[in-house]
Amino acid sequence: MDIQDLLLEIRQVEHGFKHIIEAGEKILAERDVNHFDVAVGLLSEESYQLRMLGTHLLGELSPVQPGALKILQTQVAADPNWRVQEMLAKAFDHYCLIIGYEHAVPIVREWLNIENVNVNRAVVEGLRIWTSRPYFNANPEIAITLISQHKANQSDYLRKSVGNALRDIRKKYPALIDHETAGWDLTDIKIKFTHKLVYKTQ
Repeated sequence: MDIQDLLLEIRQVEHGFKHIIEAGEKILAERDVNHFDVAVGLLSEESYQLRMLGTHLLGELSPVQPGALKILQTQVAADPNWRVQEMLAKAFDHYCLIIGYEHAVPIVREWLNIENVNVNRAVVEGLRIWTSRPYFNANPEIAITLISQHKANQSDYLRKSVGNALRDIRKKYPALIDHETAGWDLTDIKIKFTHKLVYKTQ
């Protein structure tokens, strides 16, 4: 496989994630390639598609490669392209899946407490639907508490993710969500924004 030819193909595809993931699988299958170096190098490319690929590769490597998760948290989270941020969310969920969601709770808490909206959103959006994930399926109240801590965040972008994630959970656990939101201060316009999303009907 010629990696340069593969990267050229990736640059030309504008929509979706499937082609990025397939390209990542091909690169990771190459045993004579330093996957980590390739991933980090792609983050500096002008093409957002290649930065998405670099992000995907780092997500795949993060459970075993020292430094990969930190680069996702810092360099990737600073990327201005929303598509890269969507891939960051997928990368974080992959990390949690591989190490086990129950073991990932400390890193979930850490990322939610970092003052970076993209880092916070990667957690909230990446783990959707939270209660379809092992551990959180058995402990929905923990998922609700973790997500809800950003109900009043200054960022509409993050609060939209929070509201949608809680609405997902409410479909299966309405009483738990209603108990959580009963204590919300709806005079706060930011919280009211999130609340409307939680109870939005399709």
